[in-house]
Amino acid sequence: MLQRARLKTVLNRHFQAILEKNWSEKKFLCIGLDSDISKLPKGTTQLSFNQAIIEATHDLVAAFKPNVAFYESQGSSGFEALKKTIEFILETAPSTLIVLDAKRADIGNTSASYAKAAFEELKADCVTLNPYLGQEAIQPFLDYKNKGSFILCRTSNPGAKEFQDLKVDGEPLYLRVAKQVATQWNTNKNCGLVVGATYPEELKTIRKAAPELPFLVPGVGSQGGDLKQVLEFGRNSAGNGLLINLSRSILFASSGPDFAESARKEILKTTQLI
Repeated sequence: MLQRARLKTVLNRHFQAILEKNWSEKKFLCIGLDSDISKLPKGTTQLSFNQAIIEATHDLVAAFKPNVAFYESQGSSGFEALKKTIEFILETAPSTLIVLDAKRADIGNTSASYAKAAFEELKADCVTLNPYLGQEAIQPFLDYKNKGSFILCRTSNPGAKEFQDLKVDGEPLYLRVAKQVATQWNTNKNCGLVVGATYPEELKTIRKAAPELPFLVPGVGSQGGDLKQVLEFGRNSAGNGLLINLSRSILFASSGPDFAESARKEILKTTQLI
């Protein structure tokens, strides 16, 4: 009975309300918890490392984004670390958003099971999704009205051009995705887009096509994206609309016992720049 009550509480968390509250406090940063076990400081586990980062930074950021690959690769122990990391965020930093970076999508019951795993089992507030299979594959996620779906649009990796720049009726595929999400998929007002900081002109174009959708923006920091251009081209009419993701440059700012303190210092520097 207690477990059902807790699940109901988690499902009632509204991602947009949490996002708006953080934006009102001028919090735009998201920490990607890409806890690569080969890079962790001596004496730490994935869970203890994440907990230290969360404790040191949660008052400064809008969201945490664990990437499932770094946990799934460790088998059952990694999955347990992922679950406990999210539970720790819910207990320690309930006003921050939990974005599960899973890039899911499939057909029928498979997609419904992915959605249940993300939102009910792992208790995330949002998930990243792949649009390639169309709205049918995305719909089970969108049906969770309180939960957010950040859909890949123009990603930050160098190979993104291979498909995302292909022309569809005279416009690039990434722009068609942005328009489709903004006008057709967002009926529950719970969609966002993943738009990389490494392509600022595309970011500008996508913001025009999707003026009010929240953008999850990877690529600032280690990948070389420019923070000033992200702010200039990516914000919406209210001056918000952004979750700017930082991962390696924050997590591994130090490899010593001061790693959490160093992460906080880096977050403070970026916050001051914003």
